[in-house]
Amino acid sequence: MIEPVRPRAWRIALSSACLSLPCLSLLIVLLAGCDTGPPPPTPEQVRAQLKRLMPASVQDRAGWAADIQAAFAALDIEPSAQNLCSALAITEQESTYSANPTVPGLGKIARTEIEQRAGRYKIPAFAVRAALRMKSPNGDTWDTRIAAVRTEKELSDIFEEMISRVPMGKRLLARANPVRTGGPMQVSIAFAEAHARERPYPYTVDGSIRHEVFTRRGGMYFGIAHLLGYPASYDKPLFRFADFNAGRYASRNAAFQNAVAVSTGIPLDLDGDLIRYRKSKDGDKISATEKAVVTLTSTLGMTSDDIHRALSGAHRHDFENSALYRRVFELADKRNGKSLPRATLPRIRLHSPKITRKLTTEWFATRVNQRYQRCMKKAK
Repeated sequence: MIEPVRPRAWRIALSSACLSLPCLSLLIVLLAGCDTGPPPPTPEQVRAQLKRLMPASVQDRAGWAADIQAAFAALDIEPSAQNLCSALAITEQESTYSANPTVPGLGKIARTEIEQRAGRYKIPAFAVRAALRMKSPNGDTWDTRIAAVRTEKELSDIFEEMISRVPMGKRLLARANPVRTGGPMQVSIAFAEAHARERPYPYTVDGSIRHEVFTRRGGMYFGIAHLLGYPASYDKPLFRFADFNAGRYASRNAAFQNAVAVSTGIPLDLDGDLIRYRKSKDGDKISATEKAVVTLTSTLGMTSDDIHRALSGAHRHDFENSALYRRVFELADKRNGKSLPRATLPRIRLHSPKITRKLTTEWFATRVNQRYQRCMKKAK
C-alpha cells in the first residue's frame, strides 16, 4: 500500500537535497497522481455553453443562460452537457422558451375547469356563476376578464384577485384555482410550493411561490429541480423525461409492475402507480399492483403488511434496494428466462383541459428525447 504523503514529507522532498532531475521527475509523477480531473466549469463557461446549445430562434439568450446557470448552481446539480441538454429539451417541448406561454382558447377552457373543480369541492354551481357575474375593480365582470385571458399567469392572477375580493371568495374559490402548472417548463405549482418548504428558494419571493413559477428564473429553477434534483439509476435520460411528465420514479415503477405481471401472470397497467393513496370510486383501498404482489406472499417469504410497507416507499430511490423489489425481479427474471428491463416508459394517457389530441407519456418522453439528442450533437 502506498502511504499518503504528509506535509513533512513534502518539505523533505523539496529540500535542497532533492533538487536532482530524478527527484524532480518523481515529484511531478506524485503531483500528477493527485490530479482529480479538470476543474469544474466557471459560471461564465456554463452560460456560454448554454447560449451555444439553445435553438437559434431563442430570444434573449443571455438572459435564459443566466437564469438556467443560476438554477444549476443553487440546486448544486452538475452542469454537464447531458444535464444542460435535458433541461433545454424540456423547456423547448413545453414552451418553446416562453416564460409565460399563451394557450389557445384558454378562457373557455378555464370556465369549464372552474365549474368542474368547484363541483369536486362541493361548491354550488349557482354560487360560482354569481361570483363570476360580479364586476371586478376594472369595471368588467370576472367572467368577461376570464374569457379574455391568453396565458396561465393572467388566469392565475385573476383568480387570486377574485379570491381576495369576491364575498366569501376564500371559502368558495380558494381550492378551485384551475391553474396547476406554469412557467417555461410547465412545472407543477404544488411541487414548487413543497420544494420551497424543504429547501430555501434562492431569490426574493415576489408575492408567493405560485407567482415565482410564472417567472423565467423561478420556472427554470423549480423545473430543473423536478427533472434532475433526485437520484435515479436510469441508463438513459429518456426515463427522466417520462418521470417529469408522470412523476418521479414512474419509469422504474412501471418496470416493477411489468416484473410483477411476469411473476404472477396477472396483467397490469404499467402506469407507475404501485399503491392507492385514496379510495377508488368503488371504495377499493388496494391497487391492482398490490393485489397481484400479495398473491406471491409465500413465494417471496413476505407478509401482506411487509409488501404494503415496501410498496409505500416506491416514491424513493431506495425502493430498488428493498427485499420486495429484489425478490420480485429475481422471480420474474427466472420465469422470463432472461433479465427484464429495470426501467420502462409508463403507459399513461395524458389528460388536461389544454390537451385536444390523444397524447401519452411515451409520446411526451420521445419528443423530448429527440430534442435532447439534437442538443447533444451540438455539445459534441
